[in-house]
Parts: sequence; C-alpha cells; structure tokens
Amino acid sequence: MADTTRITVTLPSDQVAELRKLTDNVSGYVAEAVARQLRHQLLGADLRRHQEEHGEFTEEELTQARAMISGAADLGGSASAT
Repeated sequence: MADTTRITVTLPSDQVAELRKLTDNVSGYVAEAVARQLRHQLLGADLRRHQEEHGEFTEEELTQARAMISGAADLGGSASAT
C-alpha cells in the first residue's frame, strides 16, 4: 500500500453530491483524478521541451501519434477525451 497523507479539500456541494453518486470511495476517486492531471501536466511539459530541442511536430508526426493513441484507447475499451 502506498504512503498516504490525510488532507482536507473543499469542494462545491454539488460536486460532492455527484461524486457520492459515482463512488463510495471519494478519496480514491480524487486521488486517481489528481494522478491523471499530474500525468497530463508532466507529459505536456515533456512535449514542450521536446519541441524546444527538436522543433515543432510535423502534421505527419501528429497524425501518427493520434492514430497510436486512438488504437491504444480502442484496445483499452472506453476511450476518454480528457
């Protein structure tokens, strides 16, 4: 089990109500959302750094990357745009 730290987070009441409809493990749900956001931000920083060093991505590279992502998402079942 991973190390954990208890914190207090303030959310709008309507979001809490929707969360409770979705899961009985709000902490786990929020932890996964935070992890996903961190991965997103780190990947964005890596992509910006790559472009600074190697130039802008070409349309061909972007098309190939989108195809790979779509293929990976299709293999995983439900795809998410977030």
